[in-house]
Formats: sequence, structure tokens, C-alpha cells
Amino acid sequence: MQISNMIHAVDLHCCGEPGRVIVGGVLDVPGDSMFEKMVHFRTKADDLRKRMLREPRGYPASNCNLILPPTRAEADAGFVIMEQTEYPPMSGTNTICVATALIETGMVPAVEPVTELILEAPAGLVAVRAEVDRGKVTRVTFENVPAFAVHLDARIEVPELGSVTVDVAYGGMFFVIAEAEPFGLRLVPEEGREIVRIGEMIKAAVQRQLPVVHPENPGISGVTIAQLAGPPCGTGADVRNAVIVSTGKLDWDRPQSWTGALDRSPCGTGTCAKMAVLHAKGRLPLNQDFRHEGPLGTIFTGRLLRETTVGDYAAVVPQLSGQAWITGFAKYVLDPTDPFPNGYTLGDIW
Repeated sequence: MQISNMIHAVDLHCCGEPGRVIVGGVLDVPGDSMFEKMVHFRTKADDLRKRMLREPRGYPASNCNLILPPTRAEADAGFVIMEQTEYPPMSGTNTICVATALIETGMVPAVEPVTELILEAPAGLVAVRAEVDRGKVTRVTFENVPAFAVHLDARIEVPELGSVTVDVAYGGMFFVIAEAEPFGLRLVPEEGREIVRIGEMIKAAVQRQLPVVHPENPGISGVTIAQLAGPPCGTGADVRNAVIVSTGKLDWDRPQSWTGALDRSPCGTGTCAKMAVLHAKGRLPLNQDFRHEGPLGTIFTGRLLRETTVGDYAAVVPQLSGQAWITGFAKYVLDPTDPFPNGYTLGDIW
């Protein structure tokens, strides 16, 4: 058996969302920041993302993270986030998975009851506080990059849906957020197909009608992810949400290409974007817990720590808490004779 490109990974899920963490087998790449390293992978080494996230090694809802040496002296580790159609600058679920993998595998020494570390994401430095009990990470809390609302209660026109009211906000990625009630949705798992269809349609429309660019990093632009919001189903939650992640490139002239999958978790960056919107509307003060419920009933707890500015935008610094669980350890390999070295997608579920 001939084997090349052996990759060592830890498989986890964070409140239901899978988040594979590559811990060995990939060399460092050029870049003076983690954002530049991310751009290198996106433009010159995208094979790794495709191989890890497409079938037969991945599936539509998969995420992957690559641990790299940090470029900032104060950081303990760096990581690049890979998703089905993009390299997000930041992700809450993936940050929680990365912190859990680093601590539980001993790559970062565990200190009980609390291990503190700093991670370098493409979006910037992330301060992490992990609660540890007998070697198990029971809760990860991190301070995210500033979040801010760009459009509030904006009206867009969506084919088949008509006029839709949306908010657009940045929580580490640019989100379009709409209420689920006008579409008759309760945001439960059995509605997944319809949630994805509506979310992708709204996102396609907002990309054309409400362009956005991060004021401090023009390399971060455009709404790439959609969120539908509604009343909670469980006790103790404030809002229920369903976030739709694209699994194919949007082509406005080919609606059949609008494919996606639900984020299985309450979505960390989506929670931060939602909190920024609520704060901008005067509905969420600083230093108050915000419990965000995902489609599986799992919960992230967010909190706004302080106000700030990002460019000309009023912004807030959010904190997020959640938990991840290791599900396995794997060695992924490439046989030189494999006809699908970078995996494949099919139109049935992609």
C-alpha cells in the first residue's frame, strides 16, 4: 500500500457542530499574520480544505481547523478555519474545538480548574478561558473580535419570497439575519430542508443588494452566511436560531446551485452578530447573559463586555461560552492512485 500526505487529526463536535482539528502532517506556510497564512491556503494550497471537507473524508456540514505556529509572540497557537465554500476569519464553534483539542491532547499544558491561553485566528487574537476538570474541558469561554451591525431592518427583494426585512451584522463573519415567523418556520430539525432553501435565497439576494466590507480589513467582504431567528423552544433560552452554511458557490442565475446545510450548533459568530444587532436596537445591554438556542436545542451563552468602534461603526466586544467533545482520533491519508485526491461532491446532498 502506497501512502502519501498522512494527516493527524482530532475529531470533535461543539454543541453538535463537527469541527475537525488537524494537529500534524501539514507544514507551516508563508505569512506575516494568520490572515496572510489563510490567504495562502485559499489561493495556493486549497487542496487540503477540499480533501478534508468533501466526501469521502467529509460531508456538507463538516468544518476543519489547521493548527499552525502563531505569528504573534503573545499567542500560544494559531489556527486557520476551513469551511465548505470559504475560509472564515473567525468561528466560535471552531475556536472552542481548537481550544479543547489543544488542552485535552496536551499540546497546551492543562491547568486546573482554569486554563488560560491566547489563540491567533485570521481575524485576530482571541483570549480563551477553559474550565478543566480531571483533564476534561467542561466549558470554553472566549472574548471574540468586535461585532457590529451594518444594516438594521433593511428591506430586500427576494425572488419567490417577496419583500423581506433583514439585519446585516459582523460577528467574525458577515451575517444576514431574518425572522423565521413570516415563513411559518419553528426552526426545528425536521424543517431543515426548507430552512436551508429560504436562507440561501435570502443570502443570494442580500449579496446583490447590500454589499458590505470590513472597514479595517477589506479582505473580509460580503455576506457569506444566513441566520433565521425565532422564539426559543427550550426552557432558559432567549432566542432560537438556525444558521445556514453554503455547500456550493452561489450563482444568482442558477437557483438550483443554492445548496447549504444547517449549522448543528447555535453558531458562535452568529450569536455574536445577533447580540450586536440586539444591542444596536436597544434590546440587549452590556453584561447580561444571552442564551442562544440552536436547532438541536443546544445553547451558547453570550455576553457583551464593552462598547467600542470599528471604523465608523459603533461596535461591541462579545464573549461566548460553550463546550466541545472529542469523538475520535484519525490519520487521513492519500493513496497516489486515488482517482479523487481532493474528494468530490454530488447533487443529492450538496
